[in-house]
Amino acid sequence: MSPSPTRVLVLNSGSSSVKYQLLDMRGGDRLAVGLVERIGEDSARLKHTPSGGESREWSGEIPDHDAALKAVAAELAKDGLGLDSPELAAIGHRVVHGGLRFTEPTVVDDAVLAEIERLIPVAPLHNPANLTGIRTARALRPDLPQVAVFDTAFHTTMPESAARYAIDVETADAHRVRRYGFHGTSHAYVSRETARLLGRAPEDVNVIVLHLGNGASASAVRGGRCVDTSMGLTPLEGLVMGTRSGDVDPAVIFHLMRVGGMSTDEIDTLLNKKSGLIGLCGDNDMREIRRRVDEGDERARLAFDIYIHRLKKYIGAYYAVLGRVDAVVFTAGVGENAAPVREAAVAGLEGLGLAVDGELNAVRGDAARLISPVGARVAVAVVPTDEEMEIATQTYALVKDSGNLT
Repeated sequence: MSPSPTRVLVLNSGSSSVKYQLLDMRGGDRLAVGLVERIGEDSARLKHTPSGGESREWSGEIPDHDAALKAVAAELAKDGLGLDSPELAAIGHRVVHGGLRFTEPTVVDDAVLAEIERLIPVAPLHNPANLTGIRTARALRPDLPQVAVFDTAFHTTMPESAARYAIDVETADAHRVRRYGFHGTSHAYVSRETARLLGRAPEDVNVIVLHLGNGASASAVRGGRCVDTSMGLTPLEGLVMGTRSGDVDPAVIFHLMRVGGMSTDEIDTLLNKKSGLIGLCGDNDMREIRRRVDEGDERARLAFDIYIHRLKKYIGAYYAVLGRVDAVVFTAGVGENAAPVREAAVAGLEGLGLAVDGELNAVRGDAARLISPVGARVAVAVVPTDEEMEIATQTYALVKDSGNLT
C-alpha cells in the first residue's frame, strides 16, 4: 500500500499576480516558492525557486490566471514536483473574505464557490481574484481537494459587542455591515507561535498581535481566540498603513463630497491608495521614512509620529479589552524589521509592564525572539509570520481528518 500524499500547494491569487509555495507537511519543508506577476501584460514575470536550487526567472506574455497556473505547473514539473504528482494531497487557497458563514478552512464545491462570489460586494478587490485562482486550479486538478482558508475566519470569534457597528440593526443586517477583520491567517499563526515562544499553551495566553506591513492590523487574542481586531467591514479601518488612512471620522467623506466636490470613487481612491504614510509624507517604505527622519525631514517625522500614535492607542485599547496581557508581538515586514517602530510603540508604557531592551531590539534575524528585558511583566516579542505555512497546515489537517487522502 502506497503512503498517503503529504504535499500541499498554497496559492494566493491576486488580481494580476499569483504567489505560490509547495510544502511537504511531513516536516514542513518548502519544496518550492514562486511568484507570477503582471498577469495580462506582455511583460508578465515568473520567478521560481526550488528548495536547495537556484532561482529561475523569465518574462513574457501570460494572458490570464489559467496561463499563469499552467506556467507554475510547468516550472514545478521541471523539478519533479508537478501538479500531477501522486504526492500532492491538496491545494490550499487564500480567500480574503468569508463573511460569517466560513469560520474554518473549507473544502471547495460549487456551493462554496457561489457563497464566495456572493461576498464580492464586501471584498470587490480580492474575492474575484481568489475565485479565479480556485476555478483555474479545479480545472487543472478536478480530482484534488481544493481548500479555501479565509482571512476573516480567525476573527469570527469576536463577540457582538466588538463586531457590531452602532448603526441601525436592520440596515446593518440587510447589507452585511459589521466588523469582519482581516490578516486573520497571520494573527492565528503568530498568536499561537507567541505562546510557543513563552513555553505556554495558546489557551493560557493573552496576546496583542501587531501585523505591520504595507497593510497593518492589530488584534486582541484571549486564550487563542480573537476578541477584537482593528480592521472592520473592509481593510481600511484601524491603524495608519502604507497607503490607507485607517480610522477617520465618517463625516470626512460627506465633507469631501459636499465641500470638495469629490465623487465616491475619488474618495475611495484617496482613503485606500493616497493616504496613510504615502499621503502624509510621500513615502510608504518605513526604511525611507526613517532615513528622512534621521536627516531632519519634518514631514517624515510627522508621518512617523502619527503612525506611532495610532499604534500606541490600539495597544492601550486592547490592553483594556484583555484585562491581562502576557505578550505584545510584532510581525510582518515593518513589525519584524523596523526596530525604531517597536521601540517607539511601547515607549512610555512602562506603567503597563511594557519595555524593550535596546540590544535585543537591535538584533535582526528570522527566528521568533523576545526583545523585552529579562523579568519583564509583559513580554514583547518579534515573531515572523508565515501565512503560507498556516494555510498549508489548515489545508492538510482538513483533508487528512476528512478522509480525503488516499
